[in-house]
Amino acid sequence: MEPSAVSHSRPSRWLVVVIPYLWLALFFLAPFFIILKISLSDSDIAMPPYTPVFEGFSQLGDFLSQLDVENYLYLTEDPLYIKAYLSSLRIAAISTLLLLLIGYPMALAMARSSAKIRPTLLMMVILPFWTSFLIRVYAWIGILKPEGLLTMLLQSLHLLGPDQQVQLFRTEYAVFIGIVYSYLPFMVLPLYSALEKLDGTLLEAASDLGCPPWKAFWKITFPLSLPGVIAGSMICFIPITGEFVIPDLLGGADTLMIGKTLWVEFFGNRDWPLASAVAVVLLAMLVIPIVIYQNQQQKAA
Repeated sequence: MEPSAVSHSRPSRWLVVVIPYLWLALFFLAPFFIILKISLSDSDIAMPPYTPVFEGFSQLGDFLSQLDVENYLYLTEDPLYIKAYLSSLRIAAISTLLLLLIGYPMALAMARSSAKIRPTLLMMVILPFWTSFLIRVYAWIGILKPEGLLTMLLQSLHLLGPDQQVQLFRTEYAVFIGIVYSYLPFMVLPLYSALEKLDGTLLEAASDLGCPPWKAFWKITFPLSLPGVIAGSMICFIPITGEFVIPDLLGGADTLMIGKTLWVEFFGNRDWPLASAVAVVLLAMLVIPIVIYQNQQQKAA
């Protein structure tokens, strides 16, 4: 290779490495450190509604001396936030399990279907993305409310009496329905990607050796699809934990999730430091297990 070609290739390689890190620094690390700084501040009736405010490097020592961890200590003292965290994790875990139970058969059926209809099935999975997320959630209000479409359907089938109504709206069941419907494509697509790459000759060999289909599934198909299971579960579990729109529109007063608590602190109470502390703890709860898992995967490899 000529020296000029080498000199031209090195900057391009350098840019390929730098651009993703620059993107993360601008749109993840910088906002994170701003939120972290606000979480160490004190609430104030001002604009912005917290103190201290950074006023230059000449007053850096005085600025740092005013930061404290009172907001984080308050989170441990108030049971509301602990209940919100635990409730969010519980709802996210149950929703992810439901998504896996529903999405895995769908992805398996798509992967084993003929090549001609796979694009059509894939388009049907992606089709809900063509409609606004908020409109789809509002549609479930019209379906699940006591006088909604579900009640009318069951009454027309004589499964409910004329004076009976379905009492799902404003309950935790409605939240699960909305979450599973909204996040199902995010579970199906990684599973389909993993199952599509599965070598069919392995199942044929297992069948020739007398292995029952259910045993071949647990011994061959499911273990080989674990990367898709883990990817789909993470893609769903992480945003569901901080979900706000679905619990707010479909859930009731008893539906406690950390996303709704965050909104109340930011816009209702205008306590930005406490809300920032809630957000930092939530981020740590989600990121630390992922980092540990990735380190274990790298060690295993």
